[in-house]
Amino acid sequence: MDLLSLRYFRAVARREHISRAAEELRVAQPSVSRTIARLETELGVPLFDRHGRAIRLNRYGAAFLTRVERALDELDDARREMADAAGLDDGGVAVAAETLLPLTELLAGYRAAHPGVTVRCFQSTPDVMREQLRAREVDFCIASQPLSGPGLGAVRLLHEEVLLVVPAGHPLAVRERVTVAEIAEEPFITTRPGHWQRALLQRLFAAIGRRPVISCEGDEPGATHFLVAAGLGIGLMPSLARADLASVPLAWLHLDTPDCVRTLSLVRREDSYLTTAAARFRDLAVTHFAGRPQHGVPAQELRQSEGPAGGAYGDL
Repeated sequence: MDLLSLRYFRAVARREHISRAAEELRVAQPSVSRTIARLETELGVPLFDRHGRAIRLNRYGAAFLTRVERALDELDDARREMADAAGLDDGGVAVAAETLLPLTELLAGYRAAHPGVTVRCFQSTPDVMREQLRAREVDFCIASQPLSGPGLGAVRLLHEEVLLVVPAGHPLAVRERVTVAEIAEEPFITTRPGHWQRALLQRLFAAIGRRPVISCEGDEPGATHFLVAAGLGIGLMPSLARADLASVPLAWLHLDTPDCVRTLSLVRREDSYLTTAAARFRDLAVTHFAGRPQHGVPAQELRQSEGPAGGAYGDL
C-alpha cells in the first residue's frame, strides 16, 4: 500500500467509475484497475460491489475512504504548509461562485497585488460548491445562500437589498415600491433551481401562497438584466449591481417585504491549512466588500448553530 494506490482508490471511490477516475488521474484504465485489485487483495476485503461493468462503493470501501481521505488531506496540508513556510512558490488560490461577473474587480485587484499567485475560478451551483469544498478542490466559495456542512466556516462579505428590475417602458417603471402580490402574474426571468435568485423568488411567492410565472431560466445570474431590458420579463437583481448598470434601460423598484435580501459569504473548510496566498485573498475580499453599501449589516463573522444539514458557520 502506497500513496499512489490510495490516491487511485480515492478517485475511483468518489466517481464510482474506473474510466472517469483514470481520466481524472491521467493514467491508463488498466493501471487503475490493477491498483484497486492489489489494494483489495492486501486489505483482504472487496472495496466495491461489482454489477457488470458498474461499481459501487460498499461498506468496507466507505469505511476505508473515510480514513484515506483524512490521511491524504493531512499529507496535502503538510505539503502546502512546508512549501508555504519555505517560500518555495507563490502558491495558488481556487475560488468558486454562482456567478463570476461581480467578482472581476476583486479578482483583478488580487492578481495585480500578487502577480505570482495562480488564480483558478469556477462557476458552480451551491451543491457543486459544497462538494468542491469537501473534496478540497477549491480554497473558497463565494456564496449567496448558506452552505452548510461539517467543518465549514464563513465570513459575511455583504448584506444587501435585492431589487425588482423591470424594462424602462413597463407600466411599473414609474413606481418606487410594489408588493409581491402586485407582480404575481408577471413573467419572471430567473436562474435554474439551486441558484440564489430562484430560491429567493420561490420563497417570496411561497409567502403569499403563489408560484411565480417563469418566462426564462438559465445558469448565469449576471444575464438577468440583459433579458429584462430586452422586454422578456422582470427579475430580481442585487442592489450592488445598480450603479454598474446605470446605462441599461431598466427601472429599479423596492419590494415591500423585509425578506428580499441576500447575504454574500466567503466559505472555506476550517480543517484545511490556510496558505499565505489564501489568507491574503480572504483579507482582500473582506476589505473589498467592506466599502460597498450594505443593507443594514456591516461585514462581520457569521455564527450559525448547527442545523438539520449538520453544518455550522465559524471563524475563518
